[in-house]
Parts: sequence; structure tokens; C-alpha cells
Amino acid sequence: QVQLVESGGGLVQAGGSLRLSCAASGRTLTSYHMGWFRQAPGKEREFVAAISWVYGATYYADSVKGRFTISRDSAKNTVYLQMNSLKPEDTAVYYCAVRRGSWSASSISYDYWGRGTQVTVSS
Repeated sequence: QVQLVESGGGLVQAGGSLRLSCAASGRTLTSYHMGWFRQAPGKEREFVAAISWVYGATYYADSVKGRFTISRDSAKNTVYLQMNSLKPEDTAVYYCAVRRGSWSASSISYDYWGRGTQVTVSS
């Protein structure tokens, strides 16, 4: 079992920045990829970014490439999502998740999920 707890969400004006954190516990993550997803009201959950826990390789959705940065701190068992140049369309509940093996943009392939943190970007 892996427990995930997100934090760092909030209300920000368009063009602003937020940094989300996801603290993991319960298992070592050496075989895992960690991902960030988001879900806006009335929309499906969508992939945002992912990172290999061991190698640090990163992957991004086209909609956030160049604005968002995913990173991890192995000592703290925490993954971060730095979000810059935020837009109103980034408004959503953001979730972190983990899966064993290679990375994936498919939410159904992730094994463990946090409860999410709300990000609201005002225009």
C-alpha cells in the first residue's frame, strides 16, 4: 500500500504560480512512476505530468509543457508540481498517483491515488 497526500492548492490570479506537493508513505518507490492528473467539473480526469522515481525522467501533457515542472525529493519521499503562468483553464482538482513500471498517461493504469487538492485560477 502507498498513501499519498497532496497539498499546496489554492486560489491564484491568471499568470501566477503555485507549487503542489505530494507526500508518499508506506512503500519505497524505486520501481514506480509518479504522476499528476487533474479533473475539472464536468470533464474527465486528464494527465498532467509524470516522473520516474529512480531516473528522474519527466513527461508532460502538451497543454502544460513549458509552464509546469514536475520534480521529486527522494529523501522526503515527495513529488512536486511547480505551476507557472497559470491560466483559468488550469482550474481543477489536482491528484497525484503512482504506478509500478513504465510511465503512462492513462489514469486507469495507476494503482494508488491521493484525495486531491483544488487549484482555482481567476481571470
